[in-house]
Amino acid sequence: MMDSQVAKAVRLQYQPVAMIWSDEKPEGAMSFSPGKWGCVMWLAVSAAKGKPAAADRQTFGCIGGGVGLGFGNQYKNFPGGEEGFCYFLSCGNADRPGGRELAEQIKPFMTKESHDNFLHGERYLKDPQRVRNFVDALPIIDIPSTYVVFSPLADVDPAKEKPQAVIFFVDPDQLSALTVLANYSRGGNENVIMPYAAGCQTIGIYPYREAQSATPRAVVGLTDLSARLYVRKQLGHPHLMTFTAPFSLFEDMERNVPGSFLERHTWQALLSC
Repeated sequence: MMDSQVAKAVRLQYQPVAMIWSDEKPEGAMSFSPGKWGCVMWLAVSAAKGKPAAADRQTFGCIGGGVGLGFGNQYKNFPGGEEGFCYFLSCGNADRPGGRELAEQIKPFMTKESHDNFLHGERYLKDPQRVRNFVDALPIIDIPSTYVVFSPLADVDPAKEKPQAVIFFVDPDQLSALTVLANYSRGGNENVIMPYAAGCQTIGIYPYREAQSATPRAVVGLTDLSARLYVRKQLGHPHLMTFTAPFSLFEDMERNVPGSFLERHTWQALLSC
């Protein structure tokens, strides 16, 4: 089983979470019911609290979550197709031809808030074309496995399964320490990135992409305001971010804890503040 030296050194409040592609669902894993809405970040939170979770192509919770976990371009299945999503994330569908009629059809299946967002937009991008550009730039992938499993890292047996990435829920000091550690033995100064994306995409498809690189970078997330709200309600902590390391980078970071700044007085002083 995996005992993280990084988690100990930064005094992580919640367990590191391993993201694993699998054809088997762990016994007792939390999951959403088929066709029911849910935020993928809740699955990650469940594992951070010690209970495994899983999603497949019928139980990923929301369209963006399906994309974020690597189940292909689920935006095609959004009400109104990709165009409907482009309006949803920007100015809304109310003034799009057929938009109000479609909103009435789907109203019984939506919350009041989501219906309002469908009509009037989340306004996270200025216009539909910019959303189109956003979607085109995403590293969308259809993974070769049935499930994406969120497991407490301590429960993972590396002899039996290799995680795609490891997720840390961190406060600003811990985020700073992990950023320093990710650069500690690497060349260059940009071994951590913070892309504009949904919360689930910064723990899923972006780390998946980085894992294929010769020098994988870590991905900072929870800049997604909706995901921040959902996670805050689950964890009750206002200042958390995610730091997701592709597994090979995570292994480097684990090896680099001994002898690093994490044992020196500056970091120790921050821990005691």
